[in-house]
Amino acid sequence: MADLAYADPRLAALYDRLYPRPPSFDFYLPMILAAGTVLDVGCGTGALLHEARRTGHAGRLTGLDPAEGMLIQAARHADIEWVRGDLAVAPWRGEFDLAVMTGHAFQALATDGELRAAPAAIRAALRPGGRFAFDTRNPAARVWEKWRASNTVEVTGEDGERVRLELKVEAPFDGRTIGISETFTSDSWDRPRVSRSTLRFLAARELSALLAESGFAIEAQFGDFDCRALTAASPEIITIARAC
Repeated sequence: MADLAYADPRLAALYDRLYPRPPSFDFYLPMILAAGTVLDVGCGTGALLHEARRTGHAGRLTGLDPAEGMLIQAARHADIEWVRGDLAVAPWRGEFDLAVMTGHAFQALATDGELRAAPAAIRAALRPGGRFAFDTRNPAARVWEKWRASNTVEVTGEDGERVRLELKVEAPFDGRTIGISETFTSDSWDRPRVSRSTLRFLAARELSALLAESGFAIEAQFGDFDCRALTAASPEIITIARAC
């Protein structure tokens, strides 16, 4: 699991600048707009739910995230319910038509225990027939081989400070997980800020078995956010599962 660097409000305020609107929004938004009640697990700054509200969703939208800094950003949109925490303490039972986990948040479930508990909690939060949509990186694409220290991003914060983000693989792929670090630096800071995370990679067949165990049936899987078919070379495994 991550060490919640974005619990730091200063870093959370930079998140949407570091990671501007991704193509996944165009994939998830139609599903969100078609659902009466929606739970966004690992909602971050709440950008996806805010866009859903802005584009016409009139029902219940709920965002769940463990990072205080992220929810400080999200709470600027008071017309959405924001909950700090994770699925281990999720209180909902049969309340949502749709649950989403975007931005590869599913891969932060690094242990077998977390992988069993999270889908079960999401299944409990959904009404019968509700859907769970999420994305993970396809391990066969070996995307971590492109994560070099030279792959850096630099942005300007709201107060004008320049912040540089460097991503580095610290623990190579062992067949299940990799360890990564994100190092944030700025000339105006006294020291860098470092976040370390473990990401879990699962093949499509492993995801299918995991979801079946938790009471889901796979409705569709795609290899990218343009809905192309899932193949061995696909960069993504995007799954839509229905609660049985």
